[in-house]
Amino acid sequence: MTTPTPDPTRQVDGVLERSLRDLDIPPRPLILDRIRDEMHRPEPDPGRIARLIGRDVGLAAGLIKTANSPYFGYTLRARSVAEALLMLGLDTASRAIAALSLRRAFPDGARYERFWHNSAQIAALSGWLAQRCSGLGVPADNAYTYGLFRDCGIVILLRRYADYPRVLAAANADPEGSFTGHERAALPTEHALVGSLLAQDWWLPDALALAIRHHHARPLLEHPDAGLPTPSASLVALAQTAERLVQLATGGACTAEWAKLGPACLARLGLAEEGMEALAGEAAALLGDID
Repeated sequence: MTTPTPDPTRQVDGVLERSLRDLDIPPRPLILDRIRDEMHRPEPDPGRIARLIGRDVGLAAGLIKTANSPYFGYTLRARSVAEALLMLGLDTASRAIAALSLRRAFPDGARYERFWHNSAQIAALSGWLAQRCSGLGVPADNAYTYGLFRDCGIVILLRRYADYPRVLAAANADPEGSFTGHERAALPTEHALVGSLLAQDWWLPDALALAIRHHHARPLLEHPDAGLPTPSASLVALAQTAERLVQLATGGACTAEWAKLGPACLARLGLAEEGMEALAGEAAALLGDID
């Protein structure tokens, strides 16, 4: 008798369900459900979505600010949620709302202010690099959203495991070993998996969730035929390079990850290590505007 082939979708769904419960992953914001429902109607009504978003002053203001950001290069400026939706489109607006909701999803988020600030810097430079490396074909808003969500699993594990700061420090300092290998040796999970599960549950695009899942997977970055789709590998390369630029531009602490992943990331972006200092100088001006 032939043994049935396991259904990978069912396996992932089971992992997702268990992890959401066991790790206290923040639930998907209701506004994302409502936007998704509207987007799946035969004739979506942007006006209805605008009214939903407009009920939350913070989300409304954030969406308008997003539409007016330099990543999109619009000559006109959005003055209302309706105009922001018209400029961005529903798919991009949905990702923007997810990004705006991420930080507020953690009740004790103020404890991790430094982490959120660093993520915002990496996200901003990821979007900026996506514009500079336009040949990759990665939309700047995708790169920005990925930069914000890439390490969100770290906050979840910090809240869940008292010993995680020690594990994190050891992983950051290891010049050769696998970052996620340190996590798996000490914990029942790793931040890349947890972050990708949150991304799936919050209905981010598959390319972003896959990039979050494998952003420490050196072999997948070094070998284009290793199985990581190009859009996901490009997102990983953009954010890893953006993180390095943040470190160079601010004089911040440098982890050991760049030595392991940097060459493959630069190769994917068509950049050279010799040009990183000059890029960091350009990036420094952008970082001053990030709150």
